[in-house]
Amino acid sequence: MRVRLVKEKTIQDFVTRHALSKHSFRTWLNVLKSVDWTTPGDIEDTFGSADLLGGGYNRVVFDIGGNKYRVICGYLFGRKEVHLFVCWMGTHAEYTKLCKRGEQYTVSMF
Repeated sequence: MRVRLVKEKTIQDFVTRHALSKHSFRTWLNVLKSVDWTTPGDIEDTFGSADLLGGGYNRVVFDIGGNKYRVICGYLFGRKEVHLFVCWMGTHAEYTKLCKRGEQYTVSMF
């Protein structure tokens, strides 16, 4: 199924604030436009550094730009497409702080 990214503007706003991330996010977005996922495992197959969060949270963490940036997305496999919801994005250092607080499972900034 094709992927529908919800809140793509959030990514555009982030790239505006972090200009060095532009190429990396463009590459990530281009891959999303061409994938065909049917299971959560397909996410990890497409993005080898992606991590599915356990515990039934239906969230995935993407490493962007050689691990400089992280994006947490919720996902929902529908009948015709996969909805990918941007929940949080930031630098690797910001993500580390988020994890120390145990918030990667529940954060919803957007």
